[in-house]
Amino acid sequence: MWKKKLRKYKGKFENYSIRKKLNSEKKINSNFETILNSLTLEEIIALKLELAASHVNHKLYGFPIIRSIKFIVREAVVKFALSATRTPKDAAGVLGITERQLKEEIQRFEINPKECNYELSEDTN
Repeated sequence: MWKKKLRKYKGKFENYSIRKKLNSEKKINSNFETILNSLTLEEIIALKLELAASHVNHKLYGFPIIRSIKFIVREAVVKFALSATRTPKDAAGVLGITERQLKEEIQRFEINPKECNYELSEDTN
């Protein structure tokens, strides 16, 4: 009884979760998550590119994959850092950059954290 009860700190990105969003949109389920977890990041990227190419007769000519991939990955990592931390300062720390650099990344990729609140609405329960 002598210990104080720790208050749970809720940051402004508390409900930002792409996993919750995709689950609520019925795009993924627990079986998919299990299978995805068993794949490496390299396998996932290669599979995604192969699936994209299959829709255009296996020809992605003219699409600058090598130049674009670094931006695609950077955006994904910034979104992850925002979802996995409580504050922008914490997210910047996870990424190994300053808060100013994080703001620049958010602006570059046009990420609006206020619109990224993926909390499930009450009517979907």
